Amino acid sequence: MATNDSSISKLPLKEIPGGYGVPFLGAMKDRYDFHYNQGTDEFFRSRMNKYDSTVYRTNVPPGPFNARNSKVVVLVDAVSFRILFDNSQVDKDSRFEGTYMSSPTFNGGYKVCAFLDTTDSKHATLKGLILSTLARLHDKIIPIFTSTISGMFTNLEKELSEKGTSNFNPLNDNMSFEYIFRLFCNGKTPTDTSLGTNGPKAADKWVFFQLAPITSLGLKFVPNFIEDLVLHTFPLPYFLVKREHQKLYKAFYNSLGPILDEAEKLGLKRDEACHNFVFLAGFNSYGGLKVFYPSLIKWIGTGGPALHSRLAKEIRAAVKEAGGVTLAAIEKMPLVKSVVYETLRMDPPVAFQCAKARKNIIVSNHDSSFLIKKDELIFGYQPLATKDPKVFKNPEEFNPDRFIGDREKLLEYVYWSNGEETIDPTVNDKQCPGKDLIVLLGRLMVVEFFLRYDTFELEFGKFLLGSKVTFKSVTKATS
Repeated sequence: MATNDSSISKLPLKEIPGGYGVPFLGAMKDRYDFHYNQGTDEFFRSRMNKYDSTVYRTNVPPGPFNARNSKVVVLVDAVSFRILFDNSQVDKDSRFEGTYMSSPTFNGGYKVCAFLDTTDSKHATLKGLILSTLARLHDKIIPIFTSTISGMFTNLEKELSEKGTSNFNPLNDNMSFEYIFRLFCNGKTPTDTSLGTNGPKAADKWVFFQLAPITSLGLKFVPNFIEDLVLHTFPLPYFLVKREHQKLYKAFYNSLGPILDEAEKLGLKRDEACHNFVFLAGFNSYGGLKVFYPSLIKWIGTGGPALHSRLAKEIRAAVKEAGGVTLAAIEKMPLVKSVVYETLRMDPPVAFQCAKARKNIIVSNHDSSFLIKKDELIFGYQPLATKDPKVFKNPEEFNPDRFIGDREKLLEYVYWSNGEETIDPTVNDKQCPGKDLIVLLGRLMVVEFFLRYDTFELEFGKFLLGSKVTFKSVTKATS
């Protein structure tokens, strides 16, 4: 019998509480609770409170007819959640999006790396290619970012001057897409291709069609039952987004030359490699930054002028000493680093993790142990797991200093990358290969922002799977 804790024998074995209700109807009720009656966070939190357990049974979306099986064992604490990273005990084949998998037609008919289990022979080859590519691009990350982001700030200030407010999300989308494209495509911009300025919109539509089964638009003028029927009941057809996807694919295929050459040396077809990098760039990277950056700005905004002053002072001193924005300078910014990690703890860009038990597993939380049987689905809701009150003090509060000094050891409980933050991704695991890149890009965003501005005011709200951020004012740097 496998376990996720060497001390598990000391914990009492309990029956997993919860249930699935009447077949079909139970799944439908839970889906309506998730999207409309309760909302995502309350859906998981209320069941945790109801069963007085951080391990419980329930149905999760999308259910009928997008997913064959909606019955899962939910994990919402920092200890039990780790079983999802143990690939000797769980199988993640086709589980990237949750209990369902969007059609491979969205990726040229291929099952891309994100959907492959570690036991698949192609997984190591594809992830190895991604990891080696990111390593080769290391020296380009900072210069391409600094040259790309300047245009975003220019447009931000222009909108504030003309309209009195500025919607950060579309500005961020344009900047993030251009940056990711330039990084992977040898400095070429999307406007140099047939994509023109439509790259972000094409990527948004392509990603949305794949995530629609677990997304709610929140449109007040559309009855819930209509949205549920259209988005959550049956897969959205690829042909409705084929035009946009083909444009993305052709732009990357014509611009990824050296990467595709390397793929061929590894025995991969150029088109398969390209579809993997379109997914990596368009879904993982751009899609991640689309959610992450507004969240980062939101939380820094809540810190007010006091936090802004501390960040500006730390950043400007380190950059002045280093003579520019360099990795060495960034490593001398502990507050910036902590703020980025705290954002990833509060709002992990990917909220769900899903896997199937390879065998009978004994899983433990802080108090008890539970038997999960072979082939049962395990579903982790990360925003609760990384707010575990038995690990983090005042876990629901944004604390910019949470990971400074000795408290940096708590990073092992930050799971946004589908793994512990203190562990590096390898070809033998399912941890995000761009883990270090995303963290660095988060730190760079904060650095570039406070090199230009002393403080700012904003408003924020919910937007699809992330946050909507609107700037009300920015105060330019005075020192």
